[in-house]
Amino acid sequence: MVTTELAAVTAKHNITLAIDGTLLKRARALAARRGLSVSALLADELRALVAEDAAYASAQRVAAGLLQDGLPLGGARVIDRAALHERHRVR
Repeated sequence: MVTTELAAVTAKHNITLAIDGTLLKRARALAARRGLSVSALLADELRALVAEDAAYASAQRVAAGLLQDGLPLGGARVIDRAALHERHRVR
């Protein structure tokens, strides 16, 4: 039995982008050096930017959870505020 893997085919959408002529010229040169079209270069950069943003958002959620739960630092939890401020050896 021969199995083949098919890449997921997704619909692509065109966008219009207005940029300076000098920037376009430099982007074309960069894309050519990488063996890409300007469209592919921009798509790759947008994909990386979106992935980086998703990773950052995930890290924020993890950090917020750690702050909410607190870290086990070995201290005893004091329930009673008055007990926290008692001074047994002051007198």
